[in-house]
Amino acid sequence: MTKKDQRTDAASEKDREKWMARFQVRLAMQPGVDRAVVLRAVKDVTAHCTDTGEHPRTAFGDPDAYAVQAAERLVPADRATRARQRNAVTEALDSVFKRAGDIPGL
Repeated sequence: MTKKDQRTDAASEKDREKWMARFQVRLAMQPGVDRAVVLRAVKDVTAHCTDTGEHPRTAFGDPDAYAVQAAERLVPADRATRARQRNAVTEALDSVFKRAGDIPGL
């Protein structure tokens, strides 16, 4: 293997790792996603790429968009809905506390 091939392989591997890292972070941010969902999705992507030799970007596209798709596929709808509602309540309370903190004397 020539040095150029080694550099190309190393760059491709680094790009693959960046794609997977971004995918994992974006997936973990989706409503209702837990550790088991992330592990399952990563396993699915890794298995596909190992079997086909494809780069994850080629096979699945943008990691952010695929994270949304994977969450929709792997998280039960009722769990995702509960997580969205819980997030909305938390955001509303954070907003109230922030406003209260801005009031002089409180």
